[in-house]
Amino acid sequence: MFFPIDPLYILMGLPAMLLMAWAQYRVKHTYAQAMQMPAPLSGAAAARHILDQAGLSDVPIEPTQGELSDHYDPSDRTVHLSAEVYHSRTIAAVGIAAHEVGHAIQHAHGYLPFAMRSIAVPAARFGPGLFLVLIILGMLFSQPHLIMLGLVAYAGLVVFQIINLPVEFDASNRAKRVLSDLNIVDQQGAIAVRDVLNAAGWTYVAATLQVILTLLYYVIRLGGMTSDRD
Repeated sequence: MFFPIDPLYILMGLPAMLLMAWAQYRVKHTYAQAMQMPAPLSGAAAARHILDQAGLSDVPIEPTQGELSDHYDPSDRTVHLSAEVYHSRTIAAVGIAAHEVGHAIQHAHGYLPFAMRSIAVPAARFGPGLFLVLIILGMLFSQPHLIMLGLVAYAGLVVFQIINLPVEFDASNRAKRVLSDLNIVDQQGAIAVRDVLNAAGWTYVAATLQVILTLLYYVIRLGGMTSDRD
C-alpha cells in the first residue's frame, strides 16, 4: 500500500472493513452455536453420503489441518475437511461439509461460474504481486503504461472475487437443499445451517467490496500518472 496514512484510503475502505468485522463475528457466533447442536452424521459421513447420492463416489474426502480450513480442490477432485468438521457429529460440521461437497458437484456438472473461477485463479494469485512490481517500476522510471498495466493486474483480483460470489452462494444453496432432502438435518438444524452459511456468505461479499474499493482508490491516486506526457 503506497499511501498508508492517506485519509481517503481509510474513508474508502471503512465500509468493507466494518462489513467484514460484522460478518466474521456472525460466522464465529453462528458456528459456535451450531457446533453445540447434534447431527446424525459426522461431517465426513455427511459429505460421503451426499457425494454418493450425487453419483460422485470416486471423489475422496480427506481431513486437513487448521480451523475452518475446509475446501474443495478441483486439481485432485478432493474434498478437504478440517479435523473438527471431519469428525464432529454436529449441525455446523454437516453444513460446512455439504457446502464443500457443493463445489465438487459444481465441478462435476460443469457449473459455468465454477469453471470461470478456476480460469481466474492465476489472476487472483499473482495479480496483487504483479501490481506492486509494475507500480513501483512505473513510478521509478516515469512509465505511465506500467502503472496502467499494474492497475489492470490488480483488476484481475476484482474479477476473481466477483466471479467467486455466485460460486459460493450456489454451493451454500445446494448444501441447504440436499441436507433437508436427505433428512440429514431437521427443521431446526436447517435453520442453523442457513445461519452459518449465510454468515459465511457475507464474508465473501465483504472481501469483494474491499478489493473493489481498493482498486478505485488506486485508480484515483494513480490514474493521473497514466496520462501520456509530452
